[in-house]
Amino acid sequence: MSCSESNVLPVAPKAAPAASTPSAPSSAAEPMAYGLPRINERAPAFQAQTTFGPRSLDDYRGKWLVLFSHPADFTPVCTTEFTAFAKASADFAAINCELLGLSIDSIYSHLAWVQNIKEKFGVEIPFPIIEDLSMNVARAYGMIHPGASDTAAVRATFIIDPNGILRAMVYYPMTNGRSVAEILRLVRGLQTSLSQGVATPEGWQPGDKVLVGAPKTVADLEARLGEGLETTDWYFSMKKAS
Repeated sequence: MSCSESNVLPVAPKAAPAASTPSAPSSAAEPMAYGLPRINERAPAFQAQTTFGPRSLDDYRGKWLVLFSHPADFTPVCTTEFTAFAKASADFAAINCELLGLSIDSIYSHLAWVQNIKEKFGVEIPFPIIEDLSMNVARAYGMIHPGASDTAAVRATFIIDPNGILRAMVYYPMTNGRSVAEILRLVRGLQTSLSQGVATPEGWQPGDKVLVGAPKTVADLEARLGEGLETTDWYFSMKKAS
């Protein structure tokens, strides 16, 4: 494997539609197959070169991971996102969460951009950035949207739990930057939901009350009234997070 390659588990190509009669040869290139991972299933495995050396999904076993793509190095919106992720990196580390960036650029472009951010904006990037010139990782995670660009990844964000299960994914267009604070909030919310078996309401922040699942049987419904919860109606109950 060369220094510009990234390997990922293969994505099955889409089957070509059947034709009743032979069609004339076409000079147009065949459309590329794009994968799309699914929430609550295992995230696509990968092995890739990064600005911190080789990385694979298995390297993050036991930790939460925010894997996020950006369209290109040396672009204004991406620069604002990277500086924001850098400034929030300690907050992510405090909740056992690692950051990992990706774009379809070379290691040399990544290194030059990281150095530029340090020199021009006074911010050091403390997390690795995947080189994905082959677009293998980007395709497996559905980061390439042909309607937006054939070679640039959209602003996709994937939150993967310590067991390698994809728990959330968010896509933004190339023109609009993500809210790093919202991504941090979402990781905290997922951790709370998975550890306590609850849901979090709109805008939830650590310390806020959480939602308890609605009763599913008559017995559950009758028991609900005696559970000491903050119940507005039979289906809507809240409590303090433990």
